[in-house]
Amino acid sequence: MQIHSPKRYEGPIADAYAEATSQTAPLFVPAVHFTDDRGWSLMNQLQGVMSAEGQLNFSVQYPGVIKAWHRHRKQTDFWMCLLGHIKVGVFDQDSGNAWSLVIGEKRPGVVVIPPPLWHGAATVGDTQAGLLYYVTHAYDAAEPDEERTTPDAFPGFPWQVEHR
Repeated sequence: MQIHSPKRYEGPIADAYAEATSQTAPLFVPAVHFTDDRGWSLMNQLQGVMSAEGQLNFSVQYPGVIKAWHRHRKQTDFWMCLLGHIKVGVFDQDSGNAWSLVIGEKRPGVVVIPPPLWHGAATVGDTQAGLLYYVTHAYDAAEPDEERTTPDAFPGFPWQVEHR
């Protein structure tokens, strides 16, 4: 399996959303820290994509954990790792294309993951990772927009650390 980095998108997140959806490919929108003598912040990260149908969540995963794979029929995910680091994995079962990118404190930004791409995350390093994520359709327990499989469902995807 050949793994690619998601395309880097330098424009507004709303435009990245439209492009990721039209190309059925993940995009990485880098963030810039705003820093002054009081500290730092990441601002306006999801401006233009949030709607009343969506849902904003935060989850923490422990070191050594792989949460993969799942996909959606209609929902687009916007992932931003605020604590620690995660390796994001994305796989297009139809084309065989696969993408991987480490995001987190030292590489801030948003990964846009449109349907129907399989995706998941593995904690990088020995600290927990905190993922802030927005989904375009709120969770519906009666009819979940989610299909799941195991972390080893797509042979060759490198969830482990790649020593280079």
